[in-house]
Order: sequence, then structure tokens, then C-alpha cells
Amino acid sequence: MQTEPQKRISESALKVWRISGVIKAAIEWAIAVTAIIIIHIFNGPIWVSVILIALAIILTYLHIFLFPSIRWKRWRYEVREEEIELLEGIFIISRTLVPMVRVQHVDTVQGPILRKYKLASVIVHTAATAHEIPALKESEAEELRFYISKLARVAEDDV
Repeated sequence: MQTEPQKRISESALKVWRISGVIKAAIEWAIAVTAIIIIHIFNGPIWVSVILIALAIILTYLHIFLFPSIRWKRWRYEVREEEIELLEGIFIISRTLVPMVRVQHVDTVQGPILRKYKLASVIVHTAATAHEIPALKESEAEELRFYISKLARVAEDDV
């Protein structure tokens, strides 16, 4: 049996995912506060408000601290001549093999938060779907994009 992929994504991915977690938590708090205000306007039970606050606190912790850490520890990838192997997941671990002969094109993408930390994601497109290797250093992402596209061309020529 083949070993798990060994390459990791950038540790700065933790910061990016935590910032995304803060944004999610802010949206969840806004919804919770709105619901609490509505409950109090209509003289609803206080226990519902307490549950909403507790739920918001738990979700804030999960989105900002726990999930990014687990996600970063699990995320691995490996690019070989014949395939790309991805290992990811928080609760359900997904191990994906993408044959090079199936790769149609490769992109790098970079949103504003990734750009701030000089990171980019590589997206590998096949006919059926797209697979993302998130939060690599910009230079590493460009090299990987070029390397995968080169291997995909060679694999395509062999078919």
C-alpha cells in the first residue's frame, strides 16, 4: 500500500482560515443578535436567547480555532508523474487520486486574504470536477501549476 502524501500547505493557511472563521462568526453573531432582539420584542422565552448565545460562542470557537487547526494538520498533497494525491478533511477524511491523463488545465487563484499573506491556491480541472490545493506560497503555487501542466501534457501525449 502506498504511503500518505507528505507535502503540506503553507502554515500561513491557518491565519487565512482563521480570518475566514472570524467572518463566519460575525455573520452568525449578527443572526443570533437579530433573533434575540426579535424574541425579546415579542416577549419570547429567555432560555431561547441563552441557547442562541451559547451556540454562537461554540460556533465561534469551532470556526476560528478548532477547525482551521485540524484542517491544516490533515491537509497533504503529493504530485507524482502519474497522479496527484490529495488528503483532506475535518471529520471525514478524503483521499483523492487524480490521474494526470484526466487533467485538462490548471489554474492558480488568489483572493484578497490569500494575497495579503502572499499565498495562492492551485486548482486542477478534470472533465468531471475541479480539485483545489489551497494556500500555497505564491512561488510554490506557480511552480506547481507549471509542473502539473507539464506532466499532464506528457501524460496526454502518451495516450
